[in-house]
Parts: sequence; structure tokens; C-alpha cells
Amino acid sequence: MKLLIGNRNYSTWSLRPWLVLKHFGIPFEDEVLQLSGPGWRERLAERSPTGRVPVLIDGDLVVPETIAIIEYLADCFPDKAIWPADRAQRALARAAAAEMHSGFSALRSHAPMNLRASHPGRVDADLVARDLRRLEALLGGLLDASGGPFLFGAFTAADAMYAPVATRIRTYDLAVSDRTSAYVEAIYALPAFQDWLAQALHEPWIVDDDEIDVIQGRVKPGTLA
Repeated sequence: MKLLIGNRNYSTWSLRPWLVLKHFGIPFEDEVLQLSGPGWRERLAERSPTGRVPVLIDGDLVVPETIAIIEYLADCFPDKAIWPADRAQRALARAAAAEMHSGFSALRSHAPMNLRASHPGRVDADLVARDLRRLEALLGGLLDASGGPFLFGAFTAADAMYAPVATRIRTYDLAVSDRTSAYVEAIYALPAFQDWLAQALHEPWIVDDDEIDVIQGRVKPGTLA
């Protein structure tokens, strides 16, 4: 299997299936397709049927889209507990994953994932307040029911879906409860996440669209070193 991913520092959707593959010990290789620079969109379109990442390649099969990739992995490796074993818990995990896939647009827009950065106080709390309230309610309910440290006790695909949010909370020092802060720490302590993070910190590339200084108009695109 090969997973085509974007820049590790920024690509939230690439991080999610990569964590599933890595954490559950599924053999694979990855290839970074840069999300910036001259002609990057054209090069990406040559490799991805959607013009986006991630893309899983398994023999002749090409699977785009994060949740589709995770479901394919769960079908291929039913012994890996990628989703909770209990049917009701599995339904809740998939619902949480689907909500992340379609929701939390304010957090996405105003607090992009940037693993190399530390920008405390740079995100207007009012702009993300609604998303954070929903996040607290969702994560809190699941963590209270499971006892943690992850949403369903052990790490599952649902946690992979919420890992990028954990990075946003840390990068921008967003105000969250102690319970959610503990969840963020659990994500960061995961060996698979630490592996991704270590590689992200050594990437030299900059994607202007995901840099808060560019988004907020403090600097012009193409001027960050």
C-alpha cells in the first residue's frame, strides 16, 4: 500500500489515515505531494483523481478521500479494531468522524493546522467559540463515557479524525477545559503522532494559505521565509 499525502506540517486530511495506518501497524509507504510551488495543482491532478490528498493506492485500486480510506482499511484489517468492536460504540465513533468531516468550519478557516508554529492568542476567540463549545460537548461526552484517554478508551479512527483539532488547540493556545486539554496531550503522546510530528518539523516548505500571518493579512503571500 502507498498513501499519497500533502505537506505534513499542514495537511490535516493526510494526517488522519496516516495515523490509522501507522498506529495499527499496517505496512505501507507514503509519498509527499507538495501543496505549494509552481505547478503544484497540475502535478497533484496527475496523481489524484480528485486533485486532492490523501489518496490510498493498493495494487490497481486507487481510493481518494480520508473516510473512504479509513473504511477500506477497516474492511481489509477487521482484526485491527480501527473502529470500536461494539456496534453502538462503532455507530457513535462513525457519527463523530462524520461530524468532523462536515463541520467545525470556523476552526478550519481561522485556525489552520501548523505543527511548526506557536501562535497563542492569534485567533479571535469569538470566531471559533461556537465550534469550541460543540467540540467540548462532543469530546466531553465521549470521554466521560469511555473513561479516556481516547474517545472510546483505546485509540480508534475517531481519534485520528480529531487529531488535527488537538494540534490547533495547542498551536493557538485555544481556551478549552482540563478534560479536553488532557485529550490533546494523549494525542500528542501517541507514538504514531510523534512520528508524524518529527517529520513535519523538518519540512522546509511553506504553504501561504495555511499560515496565520498571511490569512490575517499581516504579511503578503510569498514573503515568509
